[in-house]
Amino acid sequence: MRLFAQENCRYARFLLFFSLSLTGLQLPAVALPELDTLWDYDRPALSESRFRKLLEETQEAADDDYHLQLQTQLARALGLQRKLSAAHMLLDDVSYHLPPEPCIARLRYLLERGRLFNTSHEQERAIPLFESALKLSLQMKADFYAVDAAHMLAIASPLNKQLGWNQQAMLIAESSHDERAQKWLGSLYNNMGWTYHDQENYQQALEMFEKALAWHTEHKTGNGELIAEWSVARALRSLGKIEEALKRQQALYQTRSTLNLEEDGYVSEEIAECLLSLGRAEEAAPHFAKAWQLLSQDRWLLRKETERLQRLKQLGGQN
Repeated sequence: MRLFAQENCRYARFLLFFSLSLTGLQLPAVALPELDTLWDYDRPALSESRFRKLLEETQEAADDDYHLQLQTQLARALGLQRKLSAAHMLLDDVSYHLPPEPCIARLRYLLERGRLFNTSHEQERAIPLFESALKLSLQMKADFYAVDAAHMLAIASPLNKQLGWNQQAMLIAESSHDERAQKWLGSLYNNMGWTYHDQENYQQALEMFEKALAWHTEHKTGNGELIAEWSVARALRSLGKIEEALKRQQALYQTRSTLNLEEDGYVSEEIAECLLSLGRAEEAAPHFAKAWQLLSQDRWLLRKETERLQRLKQLGGQN
């Protein structure tokens, strides 16, 4: 019975399309969601479920390019969960179905394949993919993806090349008429600030962080503004302006409390470091303890910053 019903359904659909073609009418277009609006980068498993559900719901409604794009975003969600093999397998299938002509699906494929290699620390395989994505996006005048590609090149490249790629990404975003491309600017200013900071060019880092803060404040980004404020204070500490850095971190702590936000281990860490630099070790200890309590729950820090966490624990008196 179920098979019979399915065949009847297919036949009815055929008759509908046939009759519409005879009358010159068309089926109403199905409004498909913009894929980037479905993302919750802090919860990739949730994003994965959204993409899988959409993939099932739009099998008949979306064109091939949209479906291929959708699969690249599903692969990205898998990659963010470290399910790298599954993500690569999905992109293998996407690659097989990509048309030869330039298209957004190909841009997304190049970017997501590159991100997977970058995640697995295979930068030598990631960089050519990002370069191809940048070249193709410039050819297609797809500024949003051009900025993405250039910013990923900055992340994957050696330190001495990062600044140049960040600057190219920033110039594309600042000169673009695409609002989506312009929305990259807050992140780009932040990234450039950290590149300068890693190069120990702290004054330039501060100027870039202040630019990021102004952008986030103007656009009322909420959490982005809080992160930018933290970065400004961090650069001030690197410049030896400890009192000013401490005041800004303490104000940030109070702002987060007023907004009923969870305590931030990075804020606690900076308050502690400032107090220690000012010779107020006893006052700093509880802040070090709080920083260790919060940051020791971060899996990335547990893998990459074990000495840093151990120092927080010791200075916080957590034996």
